[in-house]
Amino acid sequence: MKGKILLAILLAGIFTLSLASPLKIAFIFVGPINDNGWTQAHYDGGVLAIQKAFGNQVQIKYIENVPEGSQSLSVLRALASQGYKLIYATSFGYMDQVIEAAKEFPNTIFEMCSGYATSTNLGEYFGAMEQARYLSGLIAGAMTKTNKIGYVAAYPTPEVVRGIDAFTLGVRSVNPYATVHVVWTYTWYDPPTEKEAALSLINAGCDVLAQHQDSPATIQAAEEKGVYAIGYDSPNMGQFGPHAYLTAPVWNWAAFYVPNVKSVLDGTWKPTFYYGNMADGLVELAPMSNLVPPQVQKLVNAMENEIKSGNFDPFEGPIYDQSGKLMIPAGQRATLDQLLSIQWFVQGVIGSIKK
Repeated sequence: MKGKILLAILLAGIFTLSLASPLKIAFIFVGPINDNGWTQAHYDGGVLAIQKAFGNQVQIKYIENVPEGSQSLSVLRALASQGYKLIYATSFGYMDQVIEAAKEFPNTIFEMCSGYATSTNLGEYFGAMEQARYLSGLIAGAMTKTNKIGYVAAYPTPEVVRGIDAFTLGVRSVNPYATVHVVWTYTWYDPPTEKEAALSLINAGCDVLAQHQDSPATIQAAEEKGVYAIGYDSPNMGQFGPHAYLTAPVWNWAAFYVPNVKSVLDGTWKPTFYYGNMADGLVELAPMSNLVPPQVQKLVNAMENEIKSGNFDPFEGPIYDQSGKLMIPAGQRATLDQLLSIQWFVQGVIGSIKK
């Protein structure tokens, strides 16, 4: 897949577009902009950061709570018809509709988050959240007393699966006796459902929780029951569980959005596949709370430096799946293609990938 992406980029070259001033930019969001999670991270790092960087050079519109799937196509068509020349679709479930819209509106630039298809006027962007997930796993593995860690998981997409795997690899690197127990909610933002899943893990003996949803429900459940929790997306989740919150893997989307808009404005935009990481600032681990012991913080900071320098990769072998099969040999690192399509759990994960 990566080879096809690169070939598409080479064939496409620079996309030239006659732009009116101001540049009309649109975002479609899967949730509300105040979800304290995924959508708010895109709103802060996208809408607000772009407006601050470019002022009256841009005109921005955003639409919240756009359902994934077929319903999103009418929204994309409406925005393109209204003259929005740069449209960001911020969730994987929009990909098929973005591909269709890009074909129908060849003079509009589309950028798709977490997908994998590129074309002359369609780019893709995402990042190595597995790096921050690994670091958060170090904390969970060091702080569990029961050796049972819970993971409130959204959907069994490769993005979520590799996050669980990276987290578990971090856990097991410091505590080989710990296991990570997965419960699927099939939600991105449904606080009651997510809280119920978190409580089920706590009742099963998990004393540290992680999550891949956009709400703070897991943090709130942990706070109520007196266990630890690791958030996601937002560095502000600690407010929902000051006695539970440890840290959160977070996105700094401005690291992508601001340069991307600049490339459109100066006429150098290309349909690239961008995969940012901790070194370029797209992916971060939020500041650790005072609940994390100093020696654990020291370890995490040291490993973060190793990741940023390129000396360490969470998916460097040997890595085995749940059945004990060698998936990544010693001395090798998972390729981007493997990471983007991963559908297997590493040793230490308790649970299955159910569609």
